[in-house]
Amino acid sequence: MARAGVTAERLTQAAAELADEIGFQNVTVSALARAFGVKPAALYSHVKDLQDLRIRVAKLALAELAERAATALAGRSGKDALVAFANAYRGYAKEHPGRYAAAQLEMDYETAADSAAPRHSAMTRAILRGYDLPDPAQTDAVRMLGATFHGYVSLEMAGGFRHTPRSVEESWNRTLDALDAVLRNWPSDGG
Repeated sequence: MARAGVTAERLTQAAAELADEIGFQNVTVSALARAFGVKPAALYSHVKDLQDLRIRVAKLALAELAERAATALAGRSGKDALVAFANAYRGYAKEHPGRYAAAQLEMDYETAADSAAPRHSAMTRAILRGYDLPDPAQTDAVRMLGATFHGYVSLEMAGGFRHTPRSVEESWNRTLDALDAVLRNWPSDGG
């Protein structure tokens, strides 16, 4: 019998909060059960297993990040849109490190298609329309932006930049300037 007040949605939200506190990799059904004051078996009427719980947190994180990015992008284009999108991404990662880690969870095609992942791709492609990039260059640029944002944010969060005198913020801004320059001067295929 399901415990009153415990739902899959509440468990997902609590797991996301727990991920931000203790790290996504440390979220377990047992840890979540302790937070709810129940035995782990009581949660299995709401989630199938740990993987199901992790996928739910990943989908929640992707949806939250998509909302933040959409709000940041509203009415912007070109470099202004690129910077707003990048800052929304970076801000979310810094505010919600566990959820951000969850958003990186590998999902099969059907699961990813049933999440906000396609919305992220569509927003990134919308930014790239301001740079007049045709496909397949758009696909390459989407991957470059994702890799750059994720790489920078991951290194920053891991403390990888603390031993240099240059401000992390200044380096971030120069990185965005460089991305804008690359997108405005994208090389032609085969060249």
